[in-house]
Amino acid sequence: MSYEEQILGWYHHFHEHPEISGKEFETTNTIAEILDSFGVRYKRFSDCTGLIAELGEGGGAVALRADIDALWQEVGGIMQANHSCGHDAHIAMALGAILYLREQPLNRKYRFIFQPAEEKGNGSLWMIKRGAMDGVSVLFGMHVRPEEELAYGQFTPSIHHGACIFLEGKIRGTDAHGARPHQGKSAIDVMVAIHGYLATLYADPAENYSIKLTKMIAGGQNTNIIPGNGLFAIDVRAQCNPVLDVMIDSIETGLDRIAELFGVQIEYEWKDYTPGATVSKEPERSARESIIKIAGEEALEKPIITSGSDDFHFYSRKHPEVQTTMIGIGAQVSPGLHHPKMQIQTDILDLGARVLAEAMQLVHIKE
Repeated sequence: MSYEEQILGWYHHFHEHPEISGKEFETTNTIAEILDSFGVRYKRFSDCTGLIAELGEGGGAVALRADIDALWQEVGGIMQANHSCGHDAHIAMALGAILYLREQPLNRKYRFIFQPAEEKGNGSLWMIKRGAMDGVSVLFGMHVRPEEELAYGQFTPSIHHGACIFLEGKIRGTDAHGARPHQGKSAIDVMVAIHGYLATLYADPAENYSIKLTKMIAGGQNTNIIPGNGLFAIDVRAQCNPVLDVMIDSIETGLDRIAELFGVQIEYEWKDYTPGATVSKEPERSARESIIKIAGEEALEKPIITSGSDDFHFYSRKHPEVQTTMIGIGAQVSPGLHHPKMQIQTDILDLGARVLAEAMQLVHIKE
């Protein structure tokens, strides 16, 4: 059986056996069985799905992350696990990259991080906690891209994801009769003030960012009661991490002052933080060269900037000394990522595996 046939077979297996975040038990078992058949060493965990595999020896490992979880969504009227984000393709290409690297002289250590729970936004933190980045100098990621973003057969040496975070808040004021507003502390007034305040927050116009209320709930069945309590949520996004950090500080300061101004309590919690991309020049260069060498100069596309997010970027956030980039793969994803009927053009998988293996070999490690 050719490598291309093996990679395609792996893809079909994982596509037909999806498992949701943190529950990728059989997915992990299958990856381990494939690695056993290669004679590749790996490490598993008693308290976490996913695994870390290695080839070669030496310090300053070059690593590749492949996310392995599926989404939980409605497909044909039935709620089920579904690989509608391309992680099945990522697993197959990472295993394919191992196949191709095994043929080469291994003068350095290559690490493969088969990471669970990307869709929950915290699987990378699980792997970091379990030593995935220990001794790593360079880390590559990969992601198949929607066809409107990257044509079939095209590759980009870097994907610049944005940073995002969400706030969920509660306002605790005092109800009042509609005829006697002075006796209460209105949650609606507070929400209007929050909305106005958010509109006054500015960053450098050259930076992409957005701040908006995404939930406002107050009041009940009685229209003659001014509600004192309410719920609200804020969605905050920025293309770069420093802008997001400034926005978070400004929002916290504003909420504290609004609470004091209106004499209410505002309780809030930040949730589901995902950092933006930090793209390093050296792995981006090696990715660019590998695309040209393996797929041809006509396959090289410029870097992609997207407001989407990926927990891959926690690796560089927690380990800023590590050089990172995420390679984008034009796999004719349609109708789109996370669509319940998402499909890819599988002919790209073997080419993608070879591009990844070549990029890992071409990259220069800082001594």
